[in-house]
Formats: sequence, C-alpha cells, structure tokens
Amino acid sequence: MDNTLSADQRRSLRCLAEMMIPASAEYAVPGAGDETIFADILRSFGRDAGHVLVVLQTLDRLSGSVFADLDPARREQIALQLRETGAPALSFLSRIILQCYYRDDRVMRSLDMEVRPPFPQGFTVQQGDWSLLDPVRKRSKLYRDAS
Repeated sequence: MDNTLSADQRRSLRCLAEMMIPASAEYAVPGAGDETIFADILRSFGRDAGHVLVVLQTLDRLSGSVFADLDPARREQIALQLRETGAPALSFLSRIILQCYYRDDRVMRSLDMEVRPPFPQGFTVQQGDWSLLDPVRKRSKLYRDAS
C-alpha cells in the first residue's frame, strides 16, 4: 500500500496518526507517527486500503489543499470535521492505527505487558464463578435449527 500513496498522502496520514495517538513523555511512549509504528501502519492496510484512500481524499477535500501542509490549529479543525461527518472509512483507519500502535514493543512495555505474542503460551485468566452462567444455560434456545 505504501507505493500507492503519494508522498503528500503519506505525510497527511502520518499527521493524522500522530494527532490520534500523540507521543507521551510522561509514559515514555512514542506517538503513532513514530517511524517504526508508522511503517507498520503502511504495511497493514490490506483489504481496507480503499477506506484509507477515502479518508485521505476527504481530508484533502476538507482542507482545500494537502492536510499535512496546514498549520496545527487548522489541522485540528479539519480532523474534528472529519470525525463529525461520521465518515465510515475513518473507523477502518482508526482500527489499523490502534492495532499497529498497541503491538509496538515500547507501548507493550509501558503497559507492563510481556513483549510476546499471546499464543502459543497464552495468558493466565483469573477464573470466575461459572454458576453465573446457569440462567443462560436454562433458557430455551433463541434460534431454530436450519434443517
């Protein structure tokens, strides 16, 4: 996907990602515009590439120019407009940005999480009171057989 975005679109996407998740000195974590995280974002569009392009085109249309070239206050206004318009494509892009951000090792360490994939080791989950499910088990089925 990185090759299909223009240089201006990559710059605008990076600005938007950094606005969504800025760096934090307090928690010692990078923002979503960080070089490593942003490279992961560019590699992760997959089937949602069309949605990403729609968001970037909408940003430029709302901006009247290239979103990344605007001053920070104007970018903030445009980002709020984008959010208010309820552009469905934005939810796809937000998911991609969040996913890439939270799989970064530095972010995982800041959350006191072990830096490793969840499988094959898995994580220990505290066992609860399984009897709480008894009312659900006693209900009649809510579906009909497909026969």
